Amino acid sequence: MPLTTIKDGEYTATVYKMSRAALSLLGYCYYHMQDFTNAAECYEQLTQLHPEVEDYKLYYAQSLYGACAFPEAMKATFLLDSTTSHTKMIKLQAAIKYGEEDFSGAKTLVEQLPQDDPDYDVDLGCLLHKEGEYEEACIKFMSSMNVLGYQPDLAYNIALCYYSLKQYASALKYIAEIIERGIREHPELSIGMTTEGIDVRSVGNTLVLHETALIEAFNLKAAIEYQLKNHAAAQEALTDMPPRSEEELDPVTLHNQALMNMDTKPTEGFEKLAFLLQQNPFPPVTFGNVLLLYCKYEYFDLAADVLAENAHLTYKFLTPYLYEFLDAMITCQTAPEEVSDLLQSLGKYLNLEILKSLFSKVQEARHNRDDESLKKYVQDYDEVLERYIPVLMAQAKIYWNRENYSMVEKIFHKSLEFCNEHDTWKLNVAHVLFMQDNKYKEAIGFYEPIVKKHYENILNVSAIVLANLCVSYIMTSQNEEAEELMRKIEKEEEQISYDDPDKKIFHLCIVNLVIGTLYCAKGNYDFGISRVIKSLEPYNKKLGTDTWFYAKRCFLSLLENMAKHMIMLRDSVVQECIQFLEHCELYGKDVPAIIEQPLEEDRMHIGKNTVTYESRLIKALFYEVTGWNE
Repeated sequence: MPLTTIKDGEYTATVYKMSRAALSLLGYCYYHMQDFTNAAECYEQLTQLHPEVEDYKLYYAQSLYGACAFPEAMKATFLLDSTTSHTKMIKLQAAIKYGEEDFSGAKTLVEQLPQDDPDYDVDLGCLLHKEGEYEEACIKFMSSMNVLGYQPDLAYNIALCYYSLKQYASALKYIAEIIERGIREHPELSIGMTTEGIDVRSVGNTLVLHETALIEAFNLKAAIEYQLKNHAAAQEALTDMPPRSEEELDPVTLHNQALMNMDTKPTEGFEKLAFLLQQNPFPPVTFGNVLLLYCKYEYFDLAADVLAENAHLTYKFLTPYLYEFLDAMITCQTAPEEVSDLLQSLGKYLNLEILKSLFSKVQEARHNRDDESLKKYVQDYDEVLERYIPVLMAQAKIYWNRENYSMVEKIFHKSLEFCNEHDTWKLNVAHVLFMQDNKYKEAIGFYEPIVKKHYENILNVSAIVLANLCVSYIMTSQNEEAEELMRKIEKEEEQISYDDPDKKIFHLCIVNLVIGTLYCAKGNYDFGISRVIKSLEPYNKKLGTDTWFYAKRCFLSLLENMAKHMIMLRDSVVQECIQFLEHCELYGKDVPAIIEQPLEEDRMHIGKNTVTYESRLIKALFYEVTGWNE
């Protein structure tokens, strides 16, 4: 062997380059670390060195399949000529066809297996699930479990079928069993430790972890909680899974982490989703979710670029409905006059006639006490409604942006019959009524049910909803109701502060800020500004980006009117304002003045994006307008 320098970590591979034992061991290790590309290289060399060993040919084909090199894997299976490996070859070829989405080809191969083969029902179950026959697939998986005994992967498949049938309670039952067995049988996997705040090392992608189906179970649990709008529980499901470093995460976990933490970590979320789009394969929903999130954050140019650059993915991963909806959203930026027509064209997928027909069927099934039909029609109705609501809101947003609130109200009124129980619809109707000034009483009728639904946990309601309801009460002379609601909010905040003294809670603060803003808007700056100032006490708990946003608007409005000599303030009020701004300057050093867009290229200077910086500016304006600096 020629003299050469051996790199760190490559000693075995260099010294024992053609050693059967070393290559076999390396291939085995690579395979179980899920590094299928390197495993395939090892087994390819072994098939060339020892063509008489049938197992190496099988392992080579399996490694290529694991690396998603489906054509090469299929070619490698043709090298298997032993009668003992014939059944394994058929199973592997079926799996390859399944991976290539050639489901009819996969089914033809599966049907060549002996019907008493343990994998026969499992494979058929997988194919039935892909065909949308979820109930039949579930029966196949249960049949396999009865024969083979409990297996985590089969339990996961059953849970997945129930998830696809939207029978979430049944799905969670099987998921819970997978997790409980994992905790009991494998304490070394540190399940739930990350959620508890315990710093634990990565468990890696081991064979044991794969066999427990824990990663799949936690991802499915997160998806169910997300669908049920239990976002905190969804995030907890992701942190409960066995800890792994980011580079060890599978595509589904990476996708779910990005999606479920988007509100708090949007920049990271976009980076993860963009990374996934470069992988092959990636979770099928990734493409649509990236585009929808770009539109949500109003990155319409990026959405248009992604669509243009990935036309081949459009037909594969987007339904005609979703494609046309995204097209309408993107077009809105360049040709807003065309958007209404584009959104109307979506009617062929979900017009009101479809909703009317399904609504009638629901009523008929309920009258006939046909529970099976009722369940099916309610499910179909909900699915159509969930597709209809985004289109309705997109139409309304066109006029909302133009401040044409009466037109928004008309659009919502057309869908009253079918959407009046939908939370998103009710909330937006309440907002549009509130914005019209003379419809506070009607706004109360929509805000109240939302608040009462969560009255026992009132802080689960958005602060702006509570604030708007209080303002509506005040504007309709229902001051007692407003005070009662504020007392309820205060009581809950006090309880949370007692349990967690360091936690910042802004609900009551924002309610008071909005009420203060109302008085300022009506010209009563003495009372309005005083209310704003008191609402932010104590500053260490109440001063935040959102609360500062509401407060500074009132002060800037006040300064504008003072500069125009439209109002005069008493010196004591001016002094109170200066003291308030000095407190904000003191406590606002680490509080961002604004939350920048996650993909913004031109970032604000870090020293300027603080409440301290802005409060100093406003204080300087006060000195200038009042002449106190002279």
